[in-house]
Amino acid sequence: MNVSAVLEKDEEADRKTKESHSGRLLGEPIVRYENVTKSFGDLEVIKGIDLTIHAGEKLALIGPSGSGKTTLGRMLMTLEEPTSGMITIDGEPLWHMNNRRGQLVRANEKHLHRMREKVGMVFQHFNLFPHLTVLRNVTLAPTTVLKMSKEEAHERAVTMLRKVGLESKLDVYPAQLSGGQKQRVAIARALVMQPKVLVFDEVTSALDPELVGEVLEVIKEIAQETDTAMMLITHEMDFAKDIADTVVFGAEGRIVEQGCPTELFDNPKSERLRSFLSRFL
Repeated sequence: MNVSAVLEKDEEADRKTKESHSGRLLGEPIVRYENVTKSFGDLEVIKGIDLTIHAGEKLALIGPSGSGKTTLGRMLMTLEEPTSGMITIDGEPLWHMNNRRGQLVRANEKHLHRMREKVGMVFQHFNLFPHLTVLRNVTLAPTTVLKMSKEEAHERAVTMLRKVGLESKLDVYPAQLSGGQKQRVAIARALVMQPKVLVFDEVTSALDPELVGEVLEVIKEIAQETDTAMMLITHEMDFAKDIADTVVFGAEGRIVEQGCPTELFDNPKSERLRSFLSRFL
């Protein structure tokens, strides 16, 4: 089976744009999950997920702990391999590739390395290098992965650090920063790679409550200013309602409901979602 045959399904839908709840016209699909499953031993945590994220779309994933939200993000970041199904980014299979005979086979490390450049991820626990300055943390990937010149990487890093309000912290080390500042550095580090899609995985869960607002505000500003697609895995319901074009509610490894924020939060159709929202709203 070759890639073109696999992707032939829903080809016409892929060419269509999508209008967000705010009336903003979104681009063509950037990310597609097609019948994706994931098991850890006998435990199936993702059970046949179909999900599309369009260019420019801000998609919020909500749901109880253990529903599979973070696993979906980790598969997109190539940190977890799907058990079955297909994930594509910008029309190209992520975990599969064509061999010399045109057969669809498991992707090799060279293919995965190239595809990783299309995805940026901001983790719960920052994952900054403690021995590097803020500037060096942000310029490391562009110079080593994208082979960007030091001058260009420096210029781009300063621009992104200015965007997140940390231009004055270029020569500071992570230990000298607050949790909120560390997370903003991590956001700048992801942005500087200019990915096709940005994944935010519960980015405020490790922060003190008084620091949550500053990080969410930065993400909101970036979401308004950039056409980069975003997957926002979050327990912050007000944030999801405010920022997202589409909200997806998952439970027990399946998508229960999805739609615009107004639909899901103001008129939930399933008892499962109503029960979940009653704890937050």
